Amino acid sequence: MAYKIIFFDIDGTITNHEDGSISSKTKEAIKALKSKGLRVVAATGRPLSMCNEIRELGIDTFITANGAYVKHDDKVIHKVPMDKKIVQEVVEFAKAENRGLSFYSEDFYMNGINDIHIFRALKDTLSLNDYPKINELIFKEEIYLMCLFADDEMVEKFIHKFPHLSFRRWHPFVLNVLQEDISKSLAIIKTLEYFNINKSEAIAFGDGENDIDMLELVGLGIAMGNGTDSLKKAADFVTHNSSEDGIAYALKKFGVI
Repeated sequence: MAYKIIFFDIDGTITNHEDGSISSKTKEAIKALKSKGLRVVAATGRPLSMCNEIRELGIDTFITANGAYVKHDDKVIHKVPMDKKIVQEVVEFAKAENRGLSFYSEDFYMNGINDIHIFRALKDTLSLNDYPKINELIFKEEIYLMCLFADDEMVEKFIHKFPHLSFRRWHPFVLNVLQEDISKSLAIIKTLEYFNINKSEAIAFGDGENDIDMLELVGLGIAMGNGTDSLKKAADFVTHNSSEDGIAYALKKFGVI
């Protein structure tokens, strides 16, 4: 199969799941893909503002905010902005309940609520070591995704308060707060349409629960060895850990580079 486009999750896939670094072999593999004329896309839960080190690898197309915002160079391919009134209502309820919320525009903000569980989740999902900046007027921004940091008991309170929204858990302590459906796979469909490429000509690499749908969509779905069990079950192939140059190994195994 002549593949034309490769989608990579970032954290735990491009980056080493143990220390957040990017190995020389991974950098060389991405460079080799580019030199062969294949399109390379980052598909991440990160906001665009946290993708600068990935841009330095030569990647110029980004699916961000778990699929809610897609940009190629300076052109926005796809975005799903939330209603500003709804954002404000959720912000006020989260403050009353003392629950953490994060907000994805092209940048990344939080609501000022923090505890050890939030810090751990930020480290797990975005490789952050510091608490993000606070924007008191966040509901005036164009927001593509909110994430709620909560256990199941607290989530039930939010569901009862906002029955018109959906709360989709993708981490033991993090949920997408959605007005409209978003996912990496929906964003990939928009990206494939933009480049006029068939999904059978695409490869996707990932390691987490929010990567399952994109691995199932493409022609070849590859799970990292450090990925979750459910992702591995959905994958066509399980490669080595991200700390063991799993990207380069799989691309060579399938003759892509």
